[in-house]
Amino acid sequence: MNDDRNKITAGGAILARLKAVGVDYIFANSGTDFPPIIEGLAEAAAKDIPLPKAIVIPHESAAMGMAHGYFLATGRAQAVMAHTNVGLANCAMGAINAATERVPVILFSGRTPVTEQGRLGSRTVPIGWGQEMRDQTALVREATKWDYELRFPEQALDVVDRAYAIACSTPKGPVYLSLPREVLCEFCPAENIEAPSRIRPAIAAPAAEALTEAARILAAAERPVIIAQRGAGSPEGFAALAELTLAWGIPVVQYWAIQLAMASNHPMAAGSDPSRWLKNADAVVIIDSLAPWSPALHGIPENCRVIQIGQDPLYARFPVRNFYADVSLVGETDNCIINLAASMKAKLAETQQKRDARRARVTTITEANRAEIDKRAAGGGGDSMTKEWVSHCLSKAIKGKRATVLSELGCPLDPLSLQDHGTWYQEPHSGGLGWSFPCGLGMQLAEPDRLIVATMGDGSYMFSNPVACHQIAEALELPLLLLVLNNSEWGAVRRSVLDVYPQGYASRSNDMPLVSLRPTPDFTKVAQASRAFAIRVEKGSELPAALNAAIEHINRERTHALIDIRISS
Repeated sequence: MNDDRNKITAGGAILARLKAVGVDYIFANSGTDFPPIIEGLAEAAAKDIPLPKAIVIPHESAAMGMAHGYFLATGRAQAVMAHTNVGLANCAMGAINAATERVPVILFSGRTPVTEQGRLGSRTVPIGWGQEMRDQTALVREATKWDYELRFPEQALDVVDRAYAIACSTPKGPVYLSLPREVLCEFCPAENIEAPSRIRPAIAAPAAEALTEAARILAAAERPVIIAQRGAGSPEGFAALAELTLAWGIPVVQYWAIQLAMASNHPMAAGSDPSRWLKNADAVVIIDSLAPWSPALHGIPENCRVIQIGQDPLYARFPVRNFYADVSLVGETDNCIINLAASMKAKLAETQQKRDARRARVTTITEANRAEIDKRAAGGGGDSMTKEWVSHCLSKAIKGKRATVLSELGCPLDPLSLQDHGTWYQEPHSGGLGWSFPCGLGMQLAEPDRLIVATMGDGSYMFSNPVACHQIAEALELPLLLLVLNNSEWGAVRRSVLDVYPQGYASRSNDMPLVSLRPTPDFTKVAQASRAFAIRVEKGSELPAALNAAIEHINRERTHALIDIRISS
């Protein structure tokens, strides 16, 4: 080991620099390219240099999911470190999910040594040849904002600063840095390793002219509607949206919501179906929505004005997305909402009569809509349970608790009673399965005293590498509640077939091809292998007691719990 405090290996420098820029955790799955990383951890610790906490995560997809969840809970980007090309390949789906949802992740992987001999770090085992690629970065390039391969050890500090700043700049997203083993083994200067970064994220804000025009359109509208998919950005944005919409009597539809934008009992909370609101709208505000409606199912009048809000309101990453944008407000979602609300205040007095009448009309509709949803959900608790019944029961079980619900083809949003920012997250629209379980683990790590409920279909649970995730929950003592809504099939696939071919041969088949997941494994035994509380529920009447028992176990024992819930297709 080099005892000179003015130098440190590049591997140690990168790890220490992550702490300096604000990273709390490195979610890592190590491999034969990791000797300089592991040595760097030991070296930095021996020299009393602050480090993020490095955690062994036995599958890279779980590591990406945990970084995703930790960011959702804290707003702080975290690091994932994978093993060469094979580990990076396992990260790819998580990178796609993070890119779609604008979640910043600092993704690293080793790179097979280039040299066969003669340098510290040269190839020593056969996989040093077998894991070499002509373009390793291609595995994640399309899902990352920036990528680079570390060339020289003295670059270590600047490259980490740049990677972190780009990941956290508007629009946020994952970045990737490849780390050749020989470079990590070399030494670099250490004197500025704990200094604040001089590369700050670039945060966009909406232009004054665009805010003025958006406020004019919305204030003049007779039948405005807001579509919100990815929440309101922060507790402040959540409160501002609630105040804005109540003052102006504007319904808010959360179509395929990824995050909660409005309390479920808010008078302007118009559910998840945009149909009745869009068909006669004269102004639509799209808040951070990749697909605010389905053009094949919904439409807006030709003269309807459209305002789009978000970090990248036009979603430039996606080649085809042709929703109108008469005005685009670019910036952090909460900042855009707060500024739009401020721009509209001057128009309150002149529009009071119109606003009051619209507020009364919308409230009548939303109250009736919620009553119908509640009635339908409460009727789904027979021997053949519905997903809506599970949401209905879960809502009662978590009432009054600090809780967050994640749903990956699990509990639907509409029957849940949720009041606060950060209480609801759905799977990314990129559809990388296996997200909910590890994302919940990351959220639980960030907020150990919060009840985190990860709900998912049986297929999604199997995709999550459940053995690895249960091991993580036990090893890190994360008291997550897991609900597996088990219908022994790919239910989303079945619904898609019926949407496209409602009267087709498959719709009339007693055994639709390529959807069955039978025979169903006993998921409770998978959970019990890691000492989790586990129970299976077959009848709707048994579910409330099972939920209460699982939550009581979590509160008492502080270990995780799983309920395998048999539902209808």
